[in-house]
Amino acid sequence: MNDPITNLDELLRSLEPERHEGAFVFCSLPDSRALPRLRCVGQFLETEGVTVILSEEDALQEGLEVLFRAAWITLKVHSDLSAVGLTAAVAGALAARQIPCNVVAAAFHDHLFVPIESAEAAIACLKALQVGERQSEGFEELDSRDE
Repeated sequence: MNDPITNLDELLRSLEPERHEGAFVFCSLPDSRALPRLRCVGQFLETEGVTVILSEEDALQEGLEVLFRAAWITLKVHSDLSAVGLTAAVAGALAARQIPCNVVAAAFHDHLFVPIESAEAAIACLKALQVGERQSEGFEELDSRDE
């Protein structure tokens, strides 16, 4: 594995968005007792309960209420957890196209969860961002801060 990248321009040039097959969902559990039997791709303990991200198939088998149905896109670039601006750049580009996005940062990659019906548009947007189409994405203000 390559060293993690912190430079925003290098991160954006190296995004390499990749969609995982299938549908993924966000669900909420009242506590962590069910976690050992669930095959979560992500989880977060909140005051109100445990938010889990798992395949739609697994959630439905468990009878869980679906809060958000999504496509899961991984940015294959090895982003440093201390990098500044990647989440803002990606979220800004998607927001400019009216695509909601939930971002999960992990040790090696950033993971995006977008509405499943917006997956293709999100991938196209991220590929455009990767090849430098930043001005058209509403980054004038972000770019001016870099100078």
